[in-house]
Amino acid sequence: MEPAIGVIGGSGLYEMAGFRQEEERIVPTPFGEPSDALVGGTIAGRPVWFLPRHGKGHRLLPTEINHRANIWALRSLGVRFVISVGAVGSLKEEYAPRSIVIPDQFFDRTSRREHHTFFGGGIVAHISFGDPLSGGLRGILRQAASGEGAEVHFGGTYVNMDGPAFSTRAESEANRQHGFDVIGMTNLPEAKLAREAEMALATLAMVTDYDCWKDEEVNVEAVIGHLHANSALAQRIVARAVAEIPREATWPEHEALGTAILTPRAAWPAERLETLKPIMERFLGNSGDPGGK
Repeated sequence: MEPAIGVIGGSGLYEMAGFRQEEERIVPTPFGEPSDALVGGTIAGRPVWFLPRHGKGHRLLPTEINHRANIWALRSLGVRFVISVGAVGSLKEEYAPRSIVIPDQFFDRTSRREHHTFFGGGIVAHISFGDPLSGGLRGILRQAASGEGAEVHFGGTYVNMDGPAFSTRAESEANRQHGFDVIGMTNLPEAKLAREAEMALATLAMVTDYDCWKDEEVNVEAVIGHLHANSALAQRIVARAVAEIPREATWPEHEALGTAILTPRAAWPAERLETLKPIMERFLGNSGDPGGK
């Protein structure tokens, strides 16, 4: 079966031209409720599932998003490639509002990291995360964004804070001194969980502001103006990118658990396997030790 493509972002993304909506599905998960119902359909004949990260109407704070439920739900629907679209603040002069950054690194300043893994409860896994974003998918996004005439910055570090407040000036300056490029509140947990779920994920970071290291304060009114302008551009980029994504899941990210699981197969608790079934299904017929350790 052809793998599906997931798109996480604002609810406006699935209003794009060329998307044929076929269903809306509420997906129960062992980790609780996803942010909202998932919207399924096709773009250029490719199966796509959209998930509004903050819920329709933007109802969820960044720390209220159930990332495990979101990624589990997408994986259970056959998603193997994920485009994560999100607003970010710029930490560099040259990354102006309404430009696009396709980062290749993350720096974790979140506080709820125990919620950013599927493992535990009797099965221990340590994924490789040196390169946290899919190189193949990042390249596709770069081509798609360039094809739309967007100002694209390829590479850079996304620092993930909790929010919901924007940074203080001291925090913003410290992040700049560390050499970080953009700041946001949501994408890193998605990337960690997607890697554990053997999904290839890349981030399309849409710049809405200069954080607060410049003279002006960040405020929602200004951010919303740039968000609306970015939304139409993001729709066009996603539509272009979807058409170029491979029809088979054969990238390194799609086998990320092959060398990650430390617990011997014989010790895996049956109830935990049931919880992780969409993620672990390819191992269930293997009586050996998948981690080789």
